[in-house]
Amino acid sequence: MLQALIFDVDGTLADTERDGHRPAFNAAFREAGLDWHWDEALYGELLAVTGGKERIAHFVSRQRPEFAQLPDYAERVAALHKAKTRHYTQLAASGAIPLRPGVARLLREARATSLRLAVATTTTPENVSALLVPALGSEAMSWFEVIGAGDVVPAKKPAPDIYLWVLDRLGLPAADCLAFEDSENGLKASLGARLATVVTPCDYTRGQDFGGAAAVLDSLEAVALPDLQAWLSGAAVSV
Repeated sequence: MLQALIFDVDGTLADTERDGHRPAFNAAFREAGLDWHWDEALYGELLAVTGGKERIAHFVSRQRPEFAQLPDYAERVAALHKAKTRHYTQLAASGAIPLRPGVARLLREARATSLRLAVATTTTPENVSALLVPALGSEAMSWFEVIGAGDVVPAKKPAPDIYLWVLDRLGLPAADCLAFEDSENGLKASLGARLATVVTPCDYTRGQDFGGAAAVLDSLEAVALPDLQAWLSGAAVSV
């Protein structure tokens, strides 16, 4: 029987990438005196790399290799990411990034029926809080029994490590849990942990390969709790 729902954050709970994280990265670059600018197309390409610091390093290796030669390169990347998180949390805390359709309702219904909730994401805990508290209220973080975020595991998605970490702390087998993702990398991570997974693609991930997903939906707006149990059991549900 279904006992827990495990959610990715960026792109899944809210469409945060284009209008949240991307502007925050650019603000951090400007603040550091760098002439870097990630437009929407470039950022879409960079999303193939999970993790903010990893994304910066990927960009540097291909477009600003001289930056990687600086003696304090690692510290600079960490500082850029810290500044980006500050800019993002300020933006999210303003309520400017709404949850995707159906998300808040589904979370409340799950809580009302004692389904356990968890988060498995590569974004930071600060980013999770900044997004959820304005949308769900001051107690939002307590809704989630386990929050796997940031660098709690070294290998980021598509590695399954973050999901395995969450499952271990929930004390549940994968067969009793349902994951929610929005991207191919996220789906690879959840499937790698043997989790049945519902995918709701966001603007940047539409058209990716979601083979193996229990369901691929435009949003969670029409999803009811019985649908979740059916997906966990491998049944086809039309929503």
